[in-house]
Amino acid sequence: MSELQPAHIETINASHTLDDLHDFVQRYPRLFVLTGAGISTDSGIPGYRDDNGEWKRSPPITLQEFLGTAGMRQRYWARSMVGWPVVAEAQPNTAHTALARLEAAGRVSALVTQNVDGLHQRAGSREVIELHGGIDGVTCLDCGMRHARASIQQTLEADNPALLNITAETAADGDAHLEWHDLEAFRIPACSNCGGLLKPSVVFFGESVPRERVDAASQALDAADALLVVGSSLMVYSGYRFCVWAQKQGKPIVAINLGRTRADPLLSLKIAAPCAAALTALAGRLALD
Repeated sequence: MSELQPAHIETINASHTLDDLHDFVQRYPRLFVLTGAGISTDSGIPGYRDDNGEWKRSPPITLQEFLGTAGMRQRYWARSMVGWPVVAEAQPNTAHTALARLEAAGRVSALVTQNVDGLHQRAGSREVIELHGGIDGVTCLDCGMRHARASIQQTLEADNPALLNITAETAADGDAHLEWHDLEAFRIPACSNCGGLLKPSVVFFGESVPRERVDAASQALDAADALLVVGSSLMVYSGYRFCVWAQKQGKPIVAINLGRTRADPLLSLKIAAPCAAALTALAGRLALD
């Protein structure tokens, strides 16, 4: 996963309404939907960025940092131990359920999410491609065994009771904004099968999205009429590239997002409204057509 450098983004028509969104979907009924952290904020999972697309906190750990030193792995797992329950206990909100309704009505041909929280599937969406993986799993880099993140949490809590009552602001990937003073004493989990190095089953910054996921998403975009972006600033290239590809194919792009996106100059339509309100209104209106 790599991030694009900030660039000038032109101001587009700020007066687009839900009527415009409804008309757009009527003209382009088979939607390729791309979602980001903004769709899950109403589920109590904070987003990464502000309305200008800038980080709200320090950037997430990179793959190179995680693999590089035991100290960085201690830092990652300590923060994850504190932050993961927020994501694990989150429930789908009305934006997730609205997209599931749109899929059931044949309006969503594919849903690609940059999120790792699994809320789309829990809301009932079936055609979901998790571009960056899922936070519910952990993989051993030595033997390949997959572990449930919930079981790793039990190990973390049993081995590190000093962190049990600590709370901290959490991000969309379950990483808590925590700088613990006693990191050297923190015990990181190991694979129960071989004792090997464990890594969450998500794509870290500095790591490539698996080719098969990109290919599946690309094929889904080819079959769609238009691209709908929901709750993403698109500052990370792994999501932004779908806008570039859609433009090359002559497919219109609409975004529901509060704040700027990297793709603003490419958009046919932008709805500056909360994801839940816009999608719920859209699903309700289409059901009456």
